[in-house]
This record gives sequence, C-alpha cells and structure tokens, in this order.
Amino acid sequence: MTKGRFLSVEGGEGVGKSTQIIALAQAIRAHGHDVIITREPGGTEGAEAIRSLLLGGSDNRWQPRAEALLFAAARSDHVEHLIKPAIDGGKWVISDRFLESSRAYQGGGSGLSDANILDLHAIGSGGFLPDRTLILELDEVEASRRAELRDGGVADRIGGRDSDFHAMVHSAFRRFAAEDPARIKMIDAGGEPQAVTKRLIAAISDLL
Repeated sequence: MTKGRFLSVEGGEGVGKSTQIIALAQAIRAHGHDVIITREPGGTEGAEAIRSLLLGGSDNRWQPRAEALLFAAARSDHVEHLIKPAIDGGKWVISDRFLESSRAYQGGGSGLSDANILDLHAIGSGGFLPDRTLILELDEVEASRRAELRDGGVADRIGGRDSDFHAMVHSAFRRFAAEDPARIKMIDAGGEPQAVTKRLIAAISDLL
C-alpha cells in the first residue's frame, strides 16, 4: 500500500483557511486520493478536550509556557491516534494548523524561543513534520475585516489578541518559510477563492 501524505495549512486570523482546506481536499480527491480533514488543537478525543481548555476563558488564563505545553500534548495525541495511522493507511491528511502555528503563536507571538517549541515537539511528537506546510497570507486590513465578519466581534482568547501580537505571528510565519523553503510555502490568499485554491494546488503538485 502506498503511504499517504500529510499537509498542514497555516496562517493568521481571517486568511480563509477553512474555505481553502475544503477546496484543497476536493482537488486532491479528484486525483483519486482519500482525504481526511482535521484541526489543531483537536482532531482526537483527548486533543479536543485540551482545545476547550486552550481557547476558552480569559486572555491570561494560561501563561505562555503552560499554553505551549498544552498545545504540545494535544498535538502528541493527534499525531499518534489520527495522523500517523491515516497516512500509514494510504490516506492524505490536511490539518488546519500544526507545528508552525505553535512556533508562531507560542514562540514568535508569546515570546518563547523557537528552540523551546521544537524541543516540546521532539518530546511529544518525535519531531514529526508535514510533507508540505502551506501558509496563507493576506493584507492585514483585509484579514481583520474577514475575521470580524467570521467571528461577529467575538473571537477566542488567542484570536482576540492585539494587532502587535498578530504582526509578530505573521513575521514568524514568513521567517519559517525563508528558513525551510522546500517544506514551507507562503501562499497569497488575496483575490477570488478559486485563484487561491489554484495556488495551493500548484504548491503541492510534486506530491500528487
């Protein structure tokens, strides 16, 4: 049996990840592959329980180190109980967020070092990485407008952080792509959704 593939789709708030993940999955299925869509934090019973702890409550509910540990624990369960079994079974897995979000949000945005986040990932998930990480990026004003429409002014405790935090997150994403251009691709999320989907498909064409 041919082994499957693992893709992660990343980006800041309001870049259109959910819409594009569905479109990307449809395109991959059209190539004859079985596709599972999942998310982080979440995807498994244990990880979903941690998700409710992470995204609810006040902004200062968790200090940065505790937050990073919780994300790493959720990811460990996700990798072992969903992602690895699925790709070993020949399926493609697309995750709405994965390691690069922890690196950007808990590292770049919250002030922990990238080495700290990578160490936690090595312990929790054995350093497991996607075959391709696709980071959607969008003009800050347009992204904020979309996020406001999506959330109706009620964001979760991480999405609702201030603009300086989200600027640091975006800067971190761009740095990761520059450091690992073979695996991590920045994708322009502007324009019509169909055009964005075409850019995503082009970025994984060598894997199909």
